[in-house]
Amino acid sequence: MPTAEFYGTGRRKSAIARVRLVPGNGQILINDKDIDTYFGLETLKLIVRQPLKLTETVGKFNIIARVEGGGTTGQAGAIRLGIARALLKAEGNYRPAMKSAGFLTRDPRMIERKKYGLKKARRAPQFSKR
Repeated sequence: MPTAEFYGTGRRKSAIARVRLVPGNGQILINDKDIDTYFGLETLKLIVRQPLKLTETVGKFNIIARVEGGGTTGQAGAIRLGIARALLKAEGNYRPAMKSAGFLTRDPRMIERKKYGLKKARRAPQFSKR
């Protein structure tokens, strides 16, 4: 493996993550905090580590991520996409496996905007005949 740094940007809902992969021992830092202190739920930690497990690079890279916006689930998804894109720059042979697992696809689902005359995006005021 080359000793260079690899960068990847991930977005999910309104969260944006800038991920940097550095050769190391597998430490994951998110906004200068360890992954265990940043994410409380085990499922979110699992989502972040998915591309590393798929490519069998769990102990090879240190991950430094800056993430802003959105909630915890959106941030975890954004970090996962950023890690996948950075791993692709590190080694191009990972592309078919990550593509079939869906880690390189940006999730386009966003919050639908509120429309005038409605209480929420689709919720109309209660109808009464009289």
